Order: sequence, then C-alpha cells, then structure tokens
Amino acid sequence: MNKHKDLHLLEKLTEARNTFVSEIGKTIIGQTNVIDHILIALFCKGHTLLVGVPGLAKTLMIKSMADLLDLSFSRIQFTPDLMPSDITGTEVIQEDHSTGHREFRFFKGPIFGNIILADEINRTPPKTQAAMLEAMQEHNVTTGGKTYELDEPFFVLATQNPIEQEGTYPLPEAQLDRFMFNIKIDSPPRAEEVNIVQSPTGQTASTPQKVISHEDILLYQDLIRRVPVADNVVEFAVDFVASTRPDSPTAPDFIQEWIDWGAGPRASQYLILGAKAKAALNGRPTPSVQDVKDLVLPVLRHRVLTNFNAEAEGLTTDDILKKLLSV
Repeated sequence: MNKHKDLHLLEKLTEARNTFVSEIGKTIIGQTNVIDHILIALFCKGHTLLVGVPGLAKTLMIKSMADLLDLSFSRIQFTPDLMPSDITGTEVIQEDHSTGHREFRFFKGPIFGNIILADEINRTPPKTQAAMLEAMQEHNVTTGGKTYELDEPFFVLATQNPIEQEGTYPLPEAQLDRFMFNIKIDSPPRAEEVNIVQSPTGQTASTPQKVISHEDILLYQDLIRRVPVADNVVEFAVDFVASTRPDSPTAPDFIQEWIDWGAGPRASQYLILGAKAKAALNGRPTPSVQDVKDLVLPVLRHRVLTNFNAEAEGLTTDDILKKLLSV
C-alpha cells in the first residue's frame, strides 16, 4: 500500500517539477541547471550557497521560486553593521496599559520565513554569520532563555560575490560545511543573453501561479528520505569522497600533491540524498551512479581545500574534482 502511494507521489513530484520549470521560465531565462539544483536542495532539506557576480538575476530567481512554491520569502541584506538580533529578532519591553505591568515581548526577525535569501553573507562579521548559521542548523532561535521554532520548510539561499573581497568576512570551512550545495552561477551563453536583453523590462509580470503547495513540499521532503538506493551507488559515493582525502590509501598521487584537506562523511550523505532527489524529480524510483557524479561539484567544491602547489599551477578545486571523476 505504502509503496503504491509513494509511486503515485513520485509521479506527482515529477509533474510538479516540470510545471515549475515551465512557469519559472516565464520570468528567468536559462539557468535550468541552477534551478534544478536549488529544487534538489529544497527537497533534501539542505541549504544552498550561490556564488556569482552581480546582475545574474540571483535575487529575482529566488523570489520567483518562493512565489511559485507558496512559501513566505524574506530577504536579509548582509552589511558590516548588521547585528545578530537584526536576523533572529529582538525583545522589547512593553507596558500593559490596563495593569501598568511591564514585560518583555519577542518580535520575530526576518529569519522566521520559509525561503530566506541571505544576500552577500560574507559582508557581515563572524558574530552575525554565526547567528544565521546556528538557526540553519538547529531550525530554531533561542533568546532570553526561550526557544522559538522556525517555520517548516525552512530553506536558506545565501549569496556571495566572488569579486570585491575587500572588507569581507569569508565563511570558515566548518561553516561552509553547513551548506549542502555550493552552486556557481556563470554568465549566460550568448543566445540566452540576447533573449534577456530583448525581453521587455520594466513591465509588471503576471502573478505567478502556485505550482507546489506548502503541504506537498513537506510530503515530498519525506518521500525523498524513503527513496531506495542500491549498495553499489552508496559505495561509489563513499569511495569517491574518501579518495579526496590526501591521507587515504585510495587517493591518487595528484590528490596528495594538490589537496590539503578532503571532504568528510557529510559529503557522502549529501551526495546520496541529492542523487535520490535528482532521480525522483526526473521520474526515476532509484538513483544511479551517474546521478551521484552529476552532483560531485556542487557538493564537494566547498569541502575540499587545495594547497599551495595547486594554486601555483593555477588549478581550482573544480579542476581537480573533474580530474578525479575521469580516473
């Protein structure tokens, strides 16, 4: 009975994904791969870091997604003077005029939403970054000795600008590990850029139709956890992640030469979880090794640290991971 119900839910999810991509295409030209990866992270209950130069419609993409998904949307613009309470909320003394009694009342901050856009998260000091990342991990906020649960689904999309590093506070590796994906948004191909420029600007777009309801998102998140995975797919993910560690006996010579620090077990978990969601979104009941390979870059690029030798040779983490995939 449950299996039959899950297969029906899987069909619904695939249909919803296709409608979603079609609807968001009315606002966002191209970037299908990025949109797919963001959807995978959402259904895996994982958070996403988007890295791209200004002007690539990151904010518009996320706002459009929130509209289509029937979720509340909050945008937090990170600045050097942003305080933790500006994100989580603050307690204010209020007086009850009838009794004259004063008490603290908690006013919720912008973190209390479903989709949170953390814009330029590397522009705010570590103390404020830590408040954001703690909420991401715990799905709650504690203030004045009281704990407030965040709304579910709770999904953070943080952006970083790869240029203008002056005056920024790069996220430490341990905090980067909180993000399921690190997605690079590149400039669009020429044909897409021509379409973007030709598309009418300044006109009010039609109100997007809700494609996936709040309740369905929670159902799909549970469904992804139940998707079965073959042993060989799990073993491939575990072995691949192990081979990124310089001290691993299975690591090729070039890993020992170019990598300082490899990925931990959380990377293997996210590779398998992401592969489950990728298969489900494409209408397949179980993931393949290829699904895992397709997610290697977004899952691992922020979990593998290159050393001086790699930098001297002009090699990026992506270059090394691609070489490892071809071994």
